[in-house]
Amino acid sequence: MAGSPSGDDAIAWKFQTGSQWVHLPEKLGNWREVYNRLRMWAVDGTWERVFTALVVQADAEEDLSWAVSVDSTIVRAPARGRGPERGGQPVNLQTMPSVGPAAG
Repeated sequence: MAGSPSGDDAIAWKFQTGSQWVHLPEKLGNWREVYNRLRMWAVDGTWERVFTALVVQADAEEDLSWAVSVDSTIVRAPARGRGPERGGQPVNLQTMPSVGPAAG
């Protein structure tokens, strides 16, 4: 249908806003269908092909100054990376001044 948004628009909206899928505006489609398309593209290698094409293009234009963003909801630190815990609860660590010269 001409003029209707694509799932691509919905995926772009999701990552530009950082909102949850369930908050996808109706005009962009059913959030479950869009989410399933995103997952399908991850499984079938679409995202890898897109990234590879972008790298090839940037290399051809000698423009490889990239900033990479990692979504913390996907990359989780293992328990030992979260800091000390006491009785299953995180320990409240107070900030200590540095040993260096006093600011003045």
